[in-house]
Amino acid sequence: MPSHAADQRQLDHIHVLLTRLLGEFDRVCRELGIQYAVYGGTAIGAVRHRGFIPWDDDVDVMLTRADYERFLCEAPAVMGGEFELHNTRTVPEFPFMFTKMVLKGTLLIPEADKDSSYRMPFFVDVLPVDNIPDDDGAMRSMSRRSWLWGRLLFLRGTPRPYLIGITGVRRRLIYALTTLVHWGLRLTRVSPAALQLRWEKAVRAYEHEDTGRMADFTMRDPYNWVVTREELFPTRDVPFEDITVMLPHNYDALLSRGYGDYMALPPPDQQRNHRMHLVDFGPYADEFEEGRS
Repeated sequence: MPSHAADQRQLDHIHVLLTRLLGEFDRVCRELGIQYAVYGGTAIGAVRHRGFIPWDDDVDVMLTRADYERFLCEAPAVMGGEFELHNTRTVPEFPFMFTKMVLKGTLLIPEADKDSSYRMPFFVDVLPVDNIPDDDGAMRSMSRRSWLWGRLLFLRGTPRPYLIGITGVRRRLIYALTTLVHWGLRLTRVSPAALQLRWEKAVRAYEHEDTGRMADFTMRDPYNWVVTREELFPTRDVPFEDITVMLPHNYDALLSRGYGDYMALPPPDQQRNHRMHLVDFGPYADEFEEGRS
């Protein structure tokens, strides 16, 4: 069988398990009375495809900081036993600033994370958005500090981040620097949790002020991911594959700001995903046995 057909079949199976995860996340949030919003490519998929973008291989959801903290506190008591939450508070080697709701016993490791000590299961990325100030200088300061601590947290987990479009001497120099930073952090026993606390101190500086705007500081450029409460809420219920999810109230403003004409399909050479290094369906593999070659 041609490899592209095999790859598509695997991606279809990945979508099945990611939908199961997203369905459980949605169920838990509704039980707890928490509004969330599908985000990024997941939101585009909901609007344009009523499900996954055909080549996409992850799921992103966003919550306000208050709802994010409440979800972390209350969700474990009502989640199904096959799911758990991974973050620096629960997994010592976790290398990200946000939380992953994961499916136990599986692996979904992209090329970008193949060298990480954290072995990534199938996941939904659960992302907080934090209040930001109106003052542009204060916002730039927040962005710089969050970028620094976030990058250090990631490099604490891997010496060789995945680089796109960088080759030759420049690539070797970058890897020499990132390897030095990685081993420096490990040898000095700087923990992911300590780096996470520094990052949170930066991004939660305006947590108790009603600034009117929020941003996603898990992204490299949070300026592109600024949102108002009025754009988020009340969320809209929309179909996604065979489940229902919550979409931002003014999704068109958010998606247009982040992606331009998001309803137009990108050309084939721009239809990219994360290029999986390792996929292990674990206890769910038997569900996909029929039809394998």
